[in-house]
Amino acid sequence: MATTTPAAVAASAFRNSTRICLFPAATSSAHCSYENLQATSIIARRSSLRQSWLHQPFAHVGLLQLTMTTRMRCCGQRRRRRRRMRMMMMMGGSERCFAVWDSPNRFRAAAAEEADEEGMGGAEGGGGGTGEAISAGKLPHSITEVLKNCGVCLALVAAIAMPLSPFSAAVAAALENRGPAVADLSVLISGPPIKDANALLRNALPITNKPIKDVQKSLEDITEDLKQPGEKALGYVERNTRQAARVLNQNKTVVLADVAETKKEEGQQLIDNLNQGLQDFQNIIEQKDRAAVAPKQKELLHIVGDIEEAMVAKFPYEVPEEFANKPLLKGRATVEMKVKVKDNPNIENALLEMVVDGYNAPVTAGNFLDLVERHFYDGMEIQRADGFVVQTGDPEGPSEGFVDPSTGKVRTIPLEIMVDGDSEPIYGATLEELGRYKARTKLPFNAFGTLAMAREEFANDSASSQIFWLLKESELTPSSANILDGRYSVFGYITENPDLLADFKVGDVIESIRVTNGLDNLVNPTYKAGAA
Repeated sequence: MATTTPAAVAASAFRNSTRICLFPAATSSAHCSYENLQATSIIARRSSLRQSWLHQPFAHVGLLQLTMTTRMRCCGQRRRRRRRMRMMMMMGGSERCFAVWDSPNRFRAAAAEEADEEGMGGAEGGGGGTGEAISAGKLPHSITEVLKNCGVCLALVAAIAMPLSPFSAAVAAALENRGPAVADLSVLISGPPIKDANALLRNALPITNKPIKDVQKSLEDITEDLKQPGEKALGYVERNTRQAARVLNQNKTVVLADVAETKKEEGQQLIDNLNQGLQDFQNIIEQKDRAAVAPKQKELLHIVGDIEEAMVAKFPYEVPEEFANKPLLKGRATVEMKVKVKDNPNIENALLEMVVDGYNAPVTAGNFLDLVERHFYDGMEIQRADGFVVQTGDPEGPSEGFVDPSTGKVRTIPLEIMVDGDSEPIYGATLEELGRYKARTKLPFNAFGTLAMAREEFANDSASSQIFWLLKESELTPSSANILDGRYSVFGYITENPDLLADFKVGDVIESIRVTNGLDNLVNPTYKAGAA
């Protein structure tokens, strides 16, 4: 019987749009070892966000937790060992996925191709077991038997339902030949994720100054402190405030040293403002004015962000030559969007503010700003609003993107992904295609109102003018580990009034999008030539 390696299973599953099932290694009749049930990554039929319609990743998701009790012989004595395992079942369209993971290293998996509409299939793999494709909501017979034989107590922890999508599932997870299986999949249940747009933007700046990052972390931790009841929260807030003040006072010279030479005076003023603000913050805490804590925290973090941006002396890398002549945003810009909301008695005109990040997506952000200055989006309707995303940017007519007047053709841009730890973005390939399953993106799909480009399903470099904002918050979008990261170009976040997105409906009209700050960071603009 041929041996099926984890890498082969993953490759086969993605190539052939297979179903995947887990089966045990051969067991001894003498005892049932815990290692018989091991981990496999989540595999599903490949699918993408099409240019016109962004597909939801899964129809249904169920998260199960198992507590396993095994009897093992050790030095002639029987002892009971309790182990916890986790299973995730994901179902999208006609596909069903199943995964079990925990700490042991060895695991067995087999991919079973669909044989017919009833989902009958099989595969051979190492370990002497046979696999059955998972039918709707049922565990494979082989797994059921092993769970029964091993005395597994199955407890349903959570079941999360997502609106049914007519399209296939889209997911990529890590698979390695060596090392604990949990190392590959633990990111799927890691937490708490960073969901604040401003925090994500601060973390994405190309700076390395540790003291200012320590001040930032102490102030950001106050958000968690405020979840404590009553005055108990103020004790934690005070601790973090004092920690931030101590770090700043001890490292003012170090912080100022990293500020760009042309911004030294501005940087010194910002540091003084931060120092004074921290003192005022401590006075608020002493007065036990809990209501004033969050606004003061936001104010101080804004100053921290300004200090960190002042540390960026110049654009940190060269854009590849083939894209160097496109509109590029070499820095950041702030954009204001006004939307006319129809048939809503609670809101008529929505005003949202977005920060567009050219440090991590210069080509994508530059393309968007160039279209904004052409007033491309003004008067355009919201074209999709289904609770998962809000989408627009498909112009009237046969084309699905912006037609450049100078060429008469649709202007497209490449897929652009900046990975945390890399010095420049990746172009033209998804992280899945590159095999970088564990990589974390600088701009993840974490925040409500994450701004990204839509594209054609099987063409990475087909994005043009269609944009979407992610709304859905689910088990599939944890911090830097969800199924969208590394597959679509994120280039900003809504930083003011993101909740208004939930009120948008198809047919609501974008009255205007305007750049309010940072337009001077746009190079190679074409809107000026178009106006001429």
